[in-house]
Amino acid sequence: MAATRRRSALTTAVLAALALSLAVGGCSGGDGARRPEESSGGAPQAGPQGKVQLLGDGSTSLTGRQPFQPTPRRLTPGKKPPQFVVFSWDGAGEDGKKLFSRFRKAGKKYGAAQTYFLSGVYALPEGEAKRYAPPGHPPGASDIGYLKDKNVRATLRQVRKAWLDGSEIGTHFNGHFCGPDGVESWSVDQWKSEIRQARWFVQNWKTTTGWQKARALPFDYERELIGGRTPCLEGQENLLKAAGQLGFRYDSSGNGTQVWPDKRHGLWDVPLQQVPVPGRGFETLSMDYNFLANQSGTVDGAVEKRPEWKRQMRDGLLQGFQRAYEGNRAPLIIGNHFEDWNGGIYMDAVEDVMKTVCRKKDVRCVSFRQLVDWLDAQDPRTLAKLRTLEVGEKPAGGWRSFLSRDSPAPNARAAKSR
Repeated sequence: MAATRRRSALTTAVLAALALSLAVGGCSGGDGARRPEESSGGAPQAGPQGKVQLLGDGSTSLTGRQPFQPTPRRLTPGKKPPQFVVFSWDGAGEDGKKLFSRFRKAGKKYGAAQTYFLSGVYALPEGEAKRYAPPGHPPGASDIGYLKDKNVRATLRQVRKAWLDGSEIGTHFNGHFCGPDGVESWSVDQWKSEIRQARWFVQNWKTTTGWQKARALPFDYERELIGGRTPCLEGQENLLKAAGQLGFRYDSSGNGTQVWPDKRHGLWDVPLQQVPVPGRGFETLSMDYNFLANQSGTVDGAVEKRPEWKRQMRDGLLQGFQRAYEGNRAPLIIGNHFEDWNGGIYMDAVEDVMKTVCRKKDVRCVSFRQLVDWLDAQDPRTLAKLRTLEVGEKPAGGWRSFLSRDSPAPNARAAKSR
């Protein structure tokens, strides 16, 4: 029943949001397979896992360095930057569709670390729903419902394995409230409450479930949680102010273009990006939901149109990738949901893109944590130069000249503000 209510609630929320969606609108509604990191001094290695130190009620633990993490290093003068690609997942629960486990395995196969934005309530049994106090809503309210106990177990299992694969566990917060009474209306203090609750549900699932013999998650979520994406891409301004005070390092709730990221309120602002919609003459955000909104307008569209829609999303993401890869090398940010909308075509399209791009020369399919670690390691003057490049723009005179030690820093007029 819980899983059915969850799907029904999310489908209702999607359909309601579709009515408001614009062409460029948004809703967010290890086996060692990693590629060598040429700019970071060698292939990522599995960190030694020492004695397990349980934390709190034993839901989380310290196990040592996370496996398969690259060591970020500064670009040498004149060197072309890598092409980063981030595959990210909103909600990140493992229900009967088993899409979390599917893409965790795909990431290992194709060498892609990913970011899973876990909804905190997916670690909370429905019988304990009243523990959630959503800002502006009654205790236990949630527009995405709650998972069945077996799916809470499955989600925790996939979260554990994903982290050990080298991927990141971020947050999609909790109740997924959109619209006039949703997250857009929340104050800074209300966002702090939402963040703290999202952390608490992950840090205390043994308390809420009673599964004392289950294996602890292999990380400290207080340290692991450094970023997220808001429901429906709403409420970012106050979220940034709250998140920075609670240890976040980045946010991916914005509506942006394929240019190099900058910081807002001290956090890296790494938004979803506008990419082409082939054959339509406009662009939309790099997310399954937004292609759906501009195709069927429903989660169960015409069967005969689905092959075309699948190709359209796949080719749109690949066109966005190619113009960055051959142009300004801005990171490509891709967002998705673990949903079988329109027969699962968007899941197939995303896996096709992952298979196609992640093994190309100079391409790094990374988590948001790995991306911002690399950004933080760079000379600020280098990043300022990269931000002067427009979407798909190649540097005049080539990369060697553009990023040489002696090339002038951009002045205020040349720099692009975001």
